[in-house]
Amino acid sequence: MSARLAPGLQTLQTKRLILRPFTEADAPAYHALVSDPEVLRYTGESPITSVEEALDILRTRPLRDYAVHGFGRMACVLQETNELIGFCGLKRLEELNNEIDIGYRFVRRYWGLGLASESAAALYAHGKTELQLTRIIGLVMPENTGSVRVLEKLGMQREKAVRFPGADRDFDQYV
Repeated sequence: MSARLAPGLQTLQTKRLILRPFTEADAPAYHALVSDPEVLRYTGESPITSVEEALDILRTRPLRDYAVHGFGRMACVLQETNELIGFCGLKRLEELNNEIDIGYRFVRRYWGLGLASESAAALYAHGKTELQLTRIIGLVMPENTGSVRVLEKLGMQREKAVRFPGADRDFDQYV
């Protein structure tokens, strides 16, 4: 762990992953992740079409979150290959009364290996201990059973249904 960074921006290591802040150089790998319709199936988002769009999203989401809130979604890098294979982390949801959400996405070839649970457990614990967050939520479409299992492994339970402003459906909120 790096002690020189703000508490929310420490690089963490799990058994198989390095969890580090995103950089602009991650745009090509991020594009591969968020241009896959299957990866986005349960997010309510549409696939992006270019590396430039990926760079814009990195700038306006995680990089902005680091600057404004001191934490955000982190790049998940496979230790074995140094390949960016997804993201995981905490995000302040201004549109939901500033709730802090834990979220994760991985490229398809790494699904089913427990990497979402591994990274979420590390970043959930980091949020509770280092950031001293008293409440962390998880938002999931009920039919996304894999994501529900990840949240349940963290000890979270369904609290209620919520709808983002402008969304056309509800998400289950876990706490």
